[in-house]
Amino acid sequence: MKKVYIAAMALMVTGLSISCSHKVTRIDPQEQVDLSGRWNNTDSRLVADDMIQQILKERWLGDHQEAHGGQRPVVICGFVTNKSHEHIEAETFVNDVEQSFIRSGRVRLVQGGKMREELRAEKADQQTNASASSMKKFGLEQGADYILQGSINSIVDSEKRRKVVYYQINLELTNIQSNEVVWLGDKKIAKYIKN
Repeated sequence: MKKVYIAAMALMVTGLSISCSHKVTRIDPQEQVDLSGRWNNTDSRLVADDMIQQILKERWLGDHQEAHGGQRPVVICGFVTNKSHEHIEAETFVNDVEQSFIRSGRVRLVQGGKMREELRAEKADQQTNASASSMKKFGLEQGADYILQGSINSIVDSEKRRKVVYYQINLELTNIQSNEVVWLGDKKIAKYIKN
């Protein structure tokens, strides 16, 4: 009797584990999949590409090149603050913005934030641990001409099993020397979700 009980329990546990298994299918990261209606990688990529196209079409770029003998401006990406109702990893969005800038070839991009701190720590370490011929010196970094900053905001309108989520991404580009805001832009996304 005890063996029958153990066998029955084993079958039950096996059945439960089989019914709880998941099927995973690999998809192209560029494919648009929207399961929950929340902010996702497609939103991040499309907004970054669109906003960089907006930035690069504006007058500030030509003005800078005219004033600096045709040189490309140097941009640093500052903070993009998540003020939305959900958890959005703003760093992922900033990375998408940086990739769009680099792909354009129209501006030069320098490191900011934690990455810059890590680079400076490496230079400091080289001062005592690297040969004199390979050591990188302090004080030779490329200074940024402009800083890009912004925020991700959202508004949720819901009734019963229906919901509309509005996202608004605001970015601004500021001349670091003069503090002059040279470009302001926004991108809006609306998602209708029905449960």
